[in-house]
Amino acid sequence: AALSRSATSLRDGLVARARGQLGTRYVYGAADPGAGLDCSSFVRYVMEALDVRLPRTANQQARVGRPVPRDPAQLRPGDLLTFGRGRRTSHVGIYLGEGRFIHAENETTGVVITDIRSDYHRKHYAGAKRLA
Repeated sequence: AALSRSATSLRDGLVARARGQLGTRYVYGAADPGAGLDCSSFVRYVMEALDVRLPRTANQQARVGRPVPRDPAQLRPGDLLTFGRGRRTSHVGIYLGEGRFIHAENETTGVVITDIRSDYHRKHYAGAKRLA
């Protein structure tokens, strides 16, 4: 029970750190919230709170962690969601729960919360990884 509470506390902290970046500008290649973040640097920044060190790109990050079944009911807050076409991952985000995830979307919107069931994301959803 104590381990379960500890895991829940870690996930809650991770989700809070991610939500704290809502509205941060999207800047491709940037790696600091003050300068802006792209999708993979956003995920790296958030995961640093758990002392999880991730590679730089979305494609590299998609290879880290334990695979989670594609069934959205199996997702937990803090899971890394990957998107792309074929074998190449081009976008990553962090699952928040209730079908929503947070990610650095693009130059127009920056860091936002999106429904995983949107047409685009449902069509390009590649899978999920559990890092913590």
